Order: sequence, then structure tokens, then C-alpha cells
Amino acid sequence: MQNRRNFIASLSRIATATAVLAAGASWSTCAYAADTIKVGILHSLSGTMAISETSLKDVALMTIDEINAKGGVLGKKLEAVVVDPASNWPLFAEKARGLIAQDKVSVVFGCWTSVSRKSVLPVFKELNSLLFYPVQYEGEELEKNVFYTGAAPNQQAIPAVEYLMSKEGGGAKRFVLLGTDYVYPRTTNKILRAYLKSKGVKDSDIDEVYTPFGHSDYQTIVANIKKFSAGGKTAVISTINGDSNVPFYKELGNAGLKATDVPVVAFSVGEEELRGVDTKPLLGHLAAWNYFESVKNPVNTEFIKKWKAYATAKKLPNANTVVTNDPMEATYVGIHMWAQAVEKAKSTDTDKVIAAMAGQSFKAPSGFTLTMDPTNHHLHKPVFIGEIRPDGQFSVVWKTPGPVRANPWSPYIPGNEGKQKL
Repeated sequence: MQNRRNFIASLSRIATATAVLAAGASWSTCAYAADTIKVGILHSLSGTMAISETSLKDVALMTIDEINAKGGVLGKKLEAVVVDPASNWPLFAEKARGLIAQDKVSVVFGCWTSVSRKSVLPVFKELNSLLFYPVQYEGEELEKNVFYTGAAPNQQAIPAVEYLMSKEGGGAKRFVLLGTDYVYPRTTNKILRAYLKSKGVKDSDIDEVYTPFGHSDYQTIVANIKKFSAGGKTAVISTINGDSNVPFYKELGNAGLKATDVPVVAFSVGEEELRGVDTKPLLGHLAAWNYFESVKNPVNTEFIKKWKAYATAKKLPNANTVVTNDPMEATYVGIHMWAQAVEKAKSTDTDKVIAAMAGQSFKAPSGFTLTMDPTNHHLHKPVFIGEIRPDGQFSVVWKTPGPVRANPWSPYIPGNEGKQKL
């Protein structure tokens, strides 16, 4: 087993080195361009999280091109510096330090997992730089140097469980909390367990299971879910991250576990992850996000059109099947908001941009105008719950009437009263 781990680690190092060299080759031609504003892009382009993060790198580059085509920021072109931390959490901190201290970027757009975000936080605080984080997360954090453009638990996890417990959502009484073993699933499930308890759900009606990153054998876990569901109406809350979602959903299909028997609501599965899965056995399973590609409005139509055209022009892998998703929308909104704040501040200085970000708004592909809260660095966002369709898209079955203010410190965790501001 140790030899196998070493072998995999060696392969990972080779892949990382190759990706870094490739990234260097791509960007070295413009690394010394005069009179530009450098921005860092910090996403895993290899390793277990590449399935989710690569599209965020690409949509960030598309957004930068879009801003540059309209004259840039403060009359200067934006220049992207792309690095690959390769799903290696300590490497995120090292790469972030390089972007800020050596490449002199004004801002960084990046990270997906909370463990990668926690890894880079001390660097951003020490060097007083800015991170825009585009993915839903567990909350219990509020940092001056971070703007959170994904969802807090009250903008995703809590509404999803409320829906599952409702008559409309199937009236679930028992819950399997299934996640990847790191800070986001564990903290989210701590909040959900406290929430369920407040609604009268007993501990014996909650099963909590974790698997490592990159886990691929879900046969026993799915069999156990089937057994557990015999005790009453059961739903699965999935916080599985990265490429492990593919074997998990395949095993659900193999076991014949349909959404009508045991619905699964996922917080880290969207259109991009479903591109690698036969969705026919997954019809009716759910995801909770703040955006779906399937929402109909003029801003989203334009966003999808731009993304498909960009993918074709840049010859991205499988360009003819590219999709948009929630963290891509959050990346797109975050970069535009940062650019607006820099224009307002007339500077890329971190403290001036932080002040200018308060109250920034942007008409988003979700169909809503999103606002950056003046006090807690989180976006006010709508919440959507969608059912998986045969084409890998989602039909929205429930949504909030408008944007919801983020509550980064969950009221279900004791001691969080009065912590909502920076």
C-alpha cells in the first residue's frame, strides 16, 4: 500500500511539474508586459480537484479578456498570472505567496476546498493582499482579506435540508450526512446536525460518513445507505468533493437507488461534474446552488453564449460540450465587482479596494442583482434547488423570491451571537 501511495505521489509530482512548466510557457510571454495590472489565478489544474477547478481558471481568463476588451481597469489591461497548486493544500500557500510577493499581483481569484482556503489565509493576512473565493463553504469565518462570492450555509445547506423535510421535498425524517473528510463537510454537518436537532430529529436518525479525497469505492457505503433507509423516509446530504462524485453517482445507479427512494442533495455537484456521468439513473436527485445554467433570463443567455464562444475559440477540451455552473458564475461576478471597486477607489491598494467593495452590485447570470454586504464580505444571493435532468442540467424545483443575506456565523453553533460583522 505504501509503495502504491509513493507511486501515485510520484505521478502527481510529475503531473504538477508538467502543468507548472506548461503554465510558465503560456504566461512567460506577457509576464513583463509594461503598464498592466497583474491578477493571480490560483486553481488546481491537476489532481483530484481539477475536475471542478479547471473551468474556474478558464472562466476567469474569459472575464479578464472581457474587461480588457472594454478598456481594462484604470486605463490599464489586466494581466493574468496562472499557477497550479495541483490539489496539494500546503502548495496553495506557497503558490499564493509567490503570486503576491514575486509576481506582485493586485488580487488573487482562487481556491475551491476550504482546506486550500485555510492554507492560504495566513499568507493573505501577512502580506495584506486580497483573495476572492468563489465556492460555497461552511461559514464560521470572516476575514478582512477575503471576499466570499459563494454561498454561506444559510444560502445553501440550511434551505436544502428545509426543502427535504417539507412535504414538497418528500418529508425526510432520517438523514445520511456523507462527505469528503476535511473541514467543509465536517463543519457543514456540525451545523446541519445542530439544525436537525432543533427540528426534533434524533441522533439515531442521523448517519455521518466521511471518505478521503479521491475515494472511488462507494459500494459498501451505498449498500449501508439502503439499509439505513429501511428505518424511515431518508435523504442523503452529500458534501463529496472533486472527482469522487463520479464513482459515487455511478454506484447509486448500479444499486438502483432512485431519487424516489432516497433523494440525494449535493452541495458540490453541478453541471461540470455531471459531464462525466451517465445521468439517466440519477434523475430527480438534487443539488442546491445559487445559479444553474438552466435559469432563463437575458443575462444568463449572454453569459452562456460568451462561455461557449470562448471555449471554442481557445480550443478548450471538449469545447462542444462545455457548461456553466455556480462557482463559474461566482468567479465571473467577483472579478467584475473587484474591477468596479478598483475604478471606484482609483487604486489597486488593498485597503482602498476593500472599502470600495462595500455595497458593490452586479447584474448576475442568476437573474438577480447581487450585492456585496457592506459589513461581512459576503454576497446577498438567491437560493435554487434543482433536480438532475437526463441532459445533465437541472430543473429548478424551488427558489427564494430574491437574494438572501449571508449569515457566515451559523446561529445553530453556540457562541456565534453578535459575530456577523468583520
